[in-house]
Amino acid sequence: MGPDALICSAKGCRRAAAHALLWQNPKLHTGDRMKTWLACDEHRQHLSDFLTARGFLKQIDPLPAAGSDGDIGLPG
Repeated sequence: MGPDALICSAKGCRRAAAHALLWQNPKLHTGDRMKTWLACDEHRQHLSDFLTARGFLKQIDPLPAAGSDGDIGLPG
């Protein structure tokens, strides 16, 4: 993987991310401010469950395949 590769946010994982998990902690993030965790296929469910249990998960978006020219659409 190159330096621009999107890596899974799970602790210790170095796999390429395939999903963007958009979340918001209402005690810290107001309005439209969203945080993003990236997940590989293996960790998508675990990270999603973690955020859902806390009421933080807002949506999950697939990331474009590696090497595509598509905008990943992550919040800035």
